Amino acid sequence: MHFSSIARPVVFAALVQGYANPGSCSGACNVHDPSLIQRSSDNRYFRFSTGNKISYASASSINGPWTTIGSMLPSGSSIDLPGNDDLWAPDVQLVNGLYHVYYSVSTFGSQSSALGLATSATMEAGSWTDRGSTGIASSSSKSYNAIDGNLFKDGSTYYMNFGSFWHDLYQAPMDSDATEVAASSYNLAYDPSGTHAVEGAYMYQHGDYYYLFYSVGICCGYDTTRPASGAEYKIKVCRSTTPTGGFVDKSGTACTSGGGTVVLESHGTVYGPGGQGVYTDTSLGPVLYYHYVDTTVGYADGQKRFGWNKIDFSSGWPMV
Repeated sequence: MHFSSIARPVVFAALVQGYANPGSCSGACNVHDPSLIQRSSDNRYFRFSTGNKISYASASSINGPWTTIGSMLPSGSSIDLPGNDDLWAPDVQLVNGLYHVYYSVSTFGSQSSALGLATSATMEAGSWTDRGSTGIASSSSKSYNAIDGNLFKDGSTYYMNFGSFWHDLYQAPMDSDATEVAASSYNLAYDPSGTHAVEGAYMYQHGDYYYLFYSVGICCGYDTTRPASGAEYKIKVCRSTTPTGGFVDKSGTACTSGGGTVVLESHGTVYGPGGQGVYTDTSLGPVLYYHYVDTTVGYADGQKRFGWNKIDFSSGWPMV
């Protein structure tokens, strides 16, 4: 393959860093904790994110131009907890022909939390029905925090992956229409060292493996206090041959014992990538999407950008 003298430094820089730069984004690109889906009727993209009682936008392709639609639940959530008018970390999935968006109700640093659900047949503005709590909730008596939900389907069974700090990531089986928790939860990942800052689970199946992606490190407030180098947000992964446990990293260390292989971390002008998900684009194939700080723009939480990269699974481990 021939590279021009103009392209060579850019390509070589990416190789030295080990990570490709984020794909392009135009239009409304300031997001936190994005979640993506393509509408089945027309392949149009919809992107949900933290803030504005779940802000959402749409575009004809993953790189935009993104157009803001507004608030998914302008009246907030019916869940009777502090934070029910400031909803977090959406997860959008298509369940039995109905679009589900799971959301978190909590306040920053609190363990008084719950996972809620809103549904729509079209995802158009004003079409959302708040279904309230999924039955997954936490308090100071629990070993987990019930935020950052991610629904995963294996065969005919739905599972909810969730958790943040405390004892990190958990999973619970859901009922047949994925609206209510159906059984007790169990631990999927735990880092016993430091503050064990592990959150934002996202499960994805490729080939023979189930991949558990998650975010680790300090997520926010970079414009006020910058973490020690390497302590900022990054994306890790473990894999298993079953969706319900046995996740290990590339070295074989169990995900429940601090294991985790880095998928994406700070590089170049990209700082603190996380809040990720994985989506199979109809034309691009598997895509890792996330938010990140563009150091040429600013470090404030409100300045975080939407990023995405194609994923290569050819080695058995995801690479961007």
